[in-house]
Parts: sequence; C-alpha cells; structure tokens
Amino acid sequence: MRKFALGLMSGTSADGLTVCAVRLHPFRVLHFKNYSYPRPLQHKLLHAFSMRAAELSALHFELGKRYAKTVQKFLKEFHLSVQDLQVIGSHGQTVYHGPHDRIPNTLQIGEPSFLAAMTGKPVVSDFRSKDIALGGEGAPLIPFFDEYIWGKKEPKILLNIGGISNFSVVGKGIQTFGFDAGPGNTLIDLACVEQLHRPLDKNGQTAARGTPNKQLVQKLLRQKYFLQKPPKSLDKNAFGENYLNRFFPIDSFNTPADRLATLTWFTAAAIAQAVTLFVPVDWQKELVVSGGGCYNKTLLGYLKELLPALRIVTSLDYGIDPQAKESAAFALFAWLSLDKKINHCARATGAAYDSVLGKITL
Repeated sequence: MRKFALGLMSGTSADGLTVCAVRLHPFRVLHFKNYSYPRPLQHKLLHAFSMRAAELSALHFELGKRYAKTVQKFLKEFHLSVQDLQVIGSHGQTVYHGPHDRIPNTLQIGEPSFLAAMTGKPVVSDFRSKDIALGGEGAPLIPFFDEYIWGKKEPKILLNIGGISNFSVVGKGIQTFGFDAGPGNTLIDLACVEQLHRPLDKNGQTAARGTPNKQLVQKLLRQKYFLQKPPKSLDKNAFGENYLNRFFPIDSFNTPADRLATLTWFTAAAIAQAVTLFVPVDWQKELVVSGGGCYNKTLLGYLKELLPALRIVTSLDYGIDPQAKESAAFALFAWLSLDKKINHCARATGAAYDSVLGKITL
C-alpha cells in the first residue's frame, strides 16, 4: 500500500464529518465517507457560538474524541493501515468567523490531540488563523486546492454549495481568486426544518412545486455584501435564523413550496450575480459544482437558467466526488504543511502573502 493522507471536514450545516483518504502524486481520492452526527451533537454545534467558555471547551474535546473514533472506524472500513498514513488534515467545526471584527478572529473546534494520540501520526489543524494574522479574511481556503488541480487547464469557476456558497476562478493564465458568494443551503435547510420538519429539501423537490418571488430576491441582492468587491467571506450566521425570519417570514408566502422556491432562487441568483459582477466574461466558460447543494436539482436548474452561457457540471466529471472535495483539500493542505510547502492562496483571502497554513500536533 502506498502512503496516503487523510482529510477531515465538518461544514457549516454541522450534520456530520466527511473523512477522505488521498494520494498526492498523482493526486487521487482513494476513499471517502460521510459520518452523520447524532442530532443532540448537531444541535450543540449549531449553537456553539452562544456557549459559555466551559461548555465550549467541553464541546471542543468531545468533538476531538469523536473525530478520532471516526477515523479509527474509517481506517478499518476501508482496510487502510495506519502505518501507511502520513498525516491528517482536520478543518474542525467553525464556531465563529469574524474577520471584520474590531479584533479580527476566527474559531474552529475539534481538539486534534485525540487524533494524534490514536494514530501516532501528525495532525494539521487550525488552518485559518495564520491567514487572519496576515491580514486576510481567513477564507476561502479552497482556491489553493482548485489551482493545484485545475490551474494549468482551461478557465473554470469551481463552485462549492455548502451552508455558504463560495467559488474559485482558476485556469491557465489566470491569477486565481475566490470568495464567498452568499447563502448556500443554510436558509433552505432552516426553512425545511421549520415548516416541513425535515433536515433538507431532497433533490429540491418541494421547491420545484413552488413559484419563487424574484422581485424580493432582486431587492435583497442590492444589499451591501453582494455588491462588495472581493476578497470577502461570511460567517455561517450571516444567513441564519434572524435573516430568514426578517426577510422570508412564513406569512409572506402562500405555501411552504413557494418559500423554498424563493430561498432556492435566492441562492442561485446570488451565485449568478457574483459571477456576472466579478468574473471576466472570457473566463465564464464552465461552472464545476460541488458540495451538498449540487444534488438539489431545482437549484442547478435555476443556475442554468440564470447562467445560460456556462457549461454546468459537477466535480464528479473530473473524478472528485462533490461531497469529498473539501475534505480532500484539507488532506492536501496537511501534506504540504508537513513539508513546509505553500498551501495558501493569499489573493483569495486578501492576506499579505502566500504562506504555510496550519498548526501541527505530533
């Protein structure tokens, strides 16, 4: 068995941990799997930003223990030897992201020492803090991965639709850049829980039965963030319950389907506007979608309607499962960090210069 690295990713929806095993030369995803969190843990993670210090510290260690047990399970399931494991890259769970606060800051939890103790291998974590220290937004970090994989090819827009939507623009002759475009699945999922008592709108099937309020969406897209030039990034709560209740109150819609259709159109329209405003026309050729949102057929249909000139595919067309991409990226970041090699695209975050991100736990 050749050497491999592991990447761990827990996104803004806090619904589970994705573990991915990769090889570096040539880069290839070997295995990946999503492990769901129990509902009580998800609830704690989603509300961690309001916890007291003692509670947050306990959750930090609870999550670290779960990461270690999950990796142990993953290695066993896919018959991977810990002796061949080189390094683990753990993004952690973002509790708060405040790059524009009086004291710029960001916080990801999930104590890495448990992974290091269980495997005996180095663990790289806390990737965002050094970018903040260098004057950057701390996000998005994935543009480096996109450049590493696709940077020498035809221009591409690499879109990830998680809780928040973000994309990178890469290709031959392009100075890679990227930013958070706006809401991803967060508002849609919140509305599903509130009205349908389901965690998500599977395949966008409920939204497909509704009629979006396009005038409302057009009005919202004139808000400051959407018109602000990149680099820029968002905290997950920027499009949370308060935003949903303020701008999409239940009693403003005839049916839950109309509300979900409007929220789905909002996500698609924010992405389309970001492409139109900030990506030069010559680079608007192909949109490669990843993240959980790529399975929402209604959302992809709206994107095709709003961006008819672009070829829209998923990252699976290029051999990387849409749900594995981010965890695969953190495996790569960790491998490079261990070798003291650049794993950072400062143009995407606004940092002073490209650097080696991540803290190593031995």
